[in-house]
Amino acid sequence: MSQMTSGMSSHKNIFSTEQSNDLSLLIGDHETQESEGGEADLHKYIVGCKKNPGHKQFIPVDKFTLKHLPEGLQDNDLYECIKLSADLTVRVAVEMISPNRPKFWPKTIQPYPFYNVSNTKPLRTGSGRVCYVKKYQNEVRQDLKCWCRKCLHSDSPSNEWWEFYVTTATHVVFDDIEARHTTLRLFYDRNDSPVLIVDKVSVDYVNIEYDSFRLKCVTCDKTLGNKLMDIRKHYQNVLKKVFEKDFFSRPKQKLNFIVSHPHGCSKQVSIGQWTNKLEMGYTCKFTYTTCTCPGSSGARVHCVGYNDWWYDHVHSGSIKSGLNYSGVGYVS
Repeated sequence: MSQMTSGMSSHKNIFSTEQSNDLSLLIGDHETQESEGGEADLHKYIVGCKKNPGHKQFIPVDKFTLKHLPEGLQDNDLYECIKLSADLTVRVAVEMISPNRPKFWPKTIQPYPFYNVSNTKPLRTGSGRVCYVKKYQNEVRQDLKCWCRKCLHSDSPSNEWWEFYVTTATHVVFDDIEARHTTLRLFYDRNDSPVLIVDKVSVDYVNIEYDSFRLKCVTCDKTLGNKLMDIRKHYQNVLKKVFEKDFFSRPKQKLNFIVSHPHGCSKQVSIGQWTNKLEMGYTCKFTYTTCTCPGSSGARVHCVGYNDWWYDHVHSGSIKSGLNYSGVGYVS
């Protein structure tokens, strides 16, 4: 994928806060990538992509520089925040469709993704982000052990492990049935990146209406566990700086960025603007111009100057106007 221009464009505001309670107004096309041919066929979807031919508005994460940010917003802390967010971004791959998927999105007559193809096993890919990491040791409770696949089948499971949580969209991973057939690929920054897979995950939180899903994951790989802890800690510190700098300017600049795995391939950065913040009580959705493709579903949606520490806004889909939209989340 090639490098992009800033990708900042203007769209007419077609939604208002008065309309925001009608969720059907913000349900369009989901952006999971389907691949009947599995992993081997993913790259062909880049070539045949109709939404973003040439992918000029995506920047490969290893080529992303300060100069890709819009003029006047080329801030070192913001740049570092995007790079760290990229480090926490993962590809989500699912090889099962649950029979429990509903026919419609809640409170609508909009068809829910993959309802008609339950119990099948095509590869579907989306994106996610590591939102929390914790280290465990069984020094206090001797009955606690690592529960990764390797340790579950070992006579000597590790007494030191890391549990981490990944946010994505509910339409990407729907329930426990699908979670059992889900794998995460971490640090997939280039086509030739080492293949680092975590394949033991479970459901921690699910909200179909909000299109919000959180996976609980585990590893006893010390290098990986400590690396994720260090990145997340650094990210939280930098994010706080960016939030404090941009809190008062957010209504004017409306800067938005997304890091995702378009078409299930290597990680890409896209820069754009959010266009509307749709209030729904204490929660909200965003619409934005920021470039996405199939495979971007579930990626964290960053609206610079807003703070959402735990309930992330994740990319949910695109609508006919050309805008993209998030799931529901909380911000301050």
